[in-house]
Amino acid sequence: MFDSPLSHSAYEVLGVDPTATEDELRRAYRLRLRQTHPDTGGDAAEFIHVQRAWELVGTAEGRAAYDRGHGFGATPQEPQWNGWHARPATTDSRPRARSYGHPGGWRRERYLTLIREWAGHGVDVADPYDPALVRSAPRHLRRMLADALAEEETARTVTDLGMGFTVWHDVATGTDAEDKLDHVILSPSGLYGVMSEDFGESVKFRRGEITGPGIGGRASKPPIASLLGRMRVIARAAKVRFGGAIVVLPDEDLEQAITPLGKIRGIPVVVVRRSALRMVLRQGVPGARDIGGNELFDVRTRLQQTVQFV
Repeated sequence: MFDSPLSHSAYEVLGVDPTATEDELRRAYRLRLRQTHPDTGGDAAEFIHVQRAWELVGTAEGRAAYDRGHGFGATPQEPQWNGWHARPATTDSRPRARSYGHPGGWRRERYLTLIREWAGHGVDVADPYDPALVRSAPRHLRRMLADALAEEETARTVTDLGMGFTVWHDVATGTDAEDKLDHVILSPSGLYGVMSEDFGESVKFRRGEITGPGIGGRASKPPIASLLGRMRVIARAAKVRFGGAIVVLPDEDLEQAITPLGKIRGIPVVVVRRSALRMVLRQGVPGARDIGGNELFDVRTRLQQTVQFV
């Protein structure tokens, strides 16, 4: 597990300066608990964030480790892997899902280009994933990295499901790479278009769409509409029928593990926590049509002959 590049620091969540004393930190924690507790009219998601922040910095040992890993402190610290660098290839020999394309590749490369332009005026920077650098970068750069990480996490989940699954990552749906489909997943439970996102905030739902303060900016359309539009491009090109659409978000951004939004434009849509994706892909999206036997082989062949990558 890693902190999202869009997340507020533990100190920001508690409302204190990183140089706060232990007593100041403790008082701030108790105040924030009262302010956010659901029983007193607070927001449940914020209450959880406050508890999580205290777990990270509430002890001297935990606070020292947190500061080292997140770029806080008066003196330079030994760099630590914070989950933002690209993971090294594994030598795990267990059966894996068939996987094509590079999950998160386009967004990670785009992030590296933009962070160098912003921080180094085009010159390479020592560590583009340095926590202090990332935290100080404009939101759209942190969002680019956060979405790359989200796509990589989804890819790891699908890959671990085994040989019955096939996944295509970073699928092109037009001339603009920004309009890609994050994942196309073929499984015995159905054919799904999947969007992996990190909005950096808790989300709500209204009229079959995702809403929240972190949504907007990059996308020209709302998330669900964008996902369904990109799926339609692939469906027409490959002459296949999607059984459902899935939006995967960080666990802390959703009040419940699985939120069915019903059928939208004839496609069952669900929004799921990252930790619930495995179960959803195994059991199927509610209302999705199963695929099996010769049809599964035919759909895989059509997609393999049609899909192009950004």
